[in-house]
Amino acid sequence: MGRLGMELREYGEQPKNYQVWHHRRCLIEMTGDPSQELELTAATLAKDAKNYHAWDHRQWVVSQYGLWEGELEFVEGLLKEDLRNNSAWNHRYYVVTNTAGWTAEVIERELEFACSYIRKAPNNESPWNYATGMIKSNGFCLTEFKVLGELCEELYGKGVRSPFGLKVWAEVHEEKKEYEKAIGVYEELKREPTVRYAYWEYKMKCIRELMAC
Repeated sequence: MGRLGMELREYGEQPKNYQVWHHRRCLIEMTGDPSQELELTAATLAKDAKNYHAWDHRQWVVSQYGLWEGELEFVEGLLKEDLRNNSAWNHRYYVVTNTAGWTAEVIERELEFACSYIRKAPNNESPWNYATGMIKSNGFCLTEFKVLGELCEELYGKGVRSPFGLKVWAEVHEEKKEYEKAIGVYEELKREPTVRYAYWEYKMKCIRELMAC
């Protein structure tokens, strides 16, 4: 059995051992052979989707050796199994960042993807963070993409009071300078069982100061 094969056996016994993963990376760098790594990490994540060493190793491998093909499909498969898999959402962001990049067209595509999962579980924070993060982190405004505001309004009309959706909807109103509507949404957020009561108060205070100018 070669050294990589031995490492596979050791890894199987200690899948959360940082030293095992680090040593494996060193061996891959020495051999230049990453052919087993995607299968290896996929098997690990199938058993423990939150194994951060496995995610880190996979990201290193796909980046170092350009093995991006099929990564979005891999993530989608994991999300179909568990739509609350935050690590999978993070990996999807990593893959898009390093492949297509965050153009307006790509954001439109990824928003459709995220919104489909939000509809399934509106109180799942991960796709909300994915949706708003791709917009804000890349120099865009929420109001530049109607689909997100429309989704918030759709959910609200159905009586869904997701705190994550309400927060986004309030921010959309703020961007549109619809300050009274934004305050109304923040008032609803204050009634939610959350530790962010003081933050919502602060947000309303800032809006009222803008209105007074």
